[in-house]
Amino acid sequence: MLKHIVMWRLKEENKEANKIEMKNQLMALKDKIEALKAISVEFNHIEATQANFDVMLYTEFLNFNDLAIYANHPEHLKVVDFIKSVVTERVAIDY
Repeated sequence: MLKHIVMWRLKEENKEANKIEMKNQLMALKDKIEALKAISVEFNHIEATQANFDVMLYTEFLNFNDLAIYANHPEHLKVVDFIKSVVTERVAIDY
């Protein structure tokens, strides 16, 4: 099983509303992309500092090929467009 984790820092403008919108859009992908086996979106509940990120995405795939299918899926790319418009920083790890 391949795990794909992404974390983002969001712009201050409309941060709370954008966090919720990100979660809604990401969670909707579960029913649209068969290669996506598990998904969870969580928020940082500790006061934000320079060291903390605001939103975390946890996903599972059977293999790297399924991750590539997800990454290039048109529904995922729509979500990516929104996310890019509301974040300042992104980090990711695949293991």
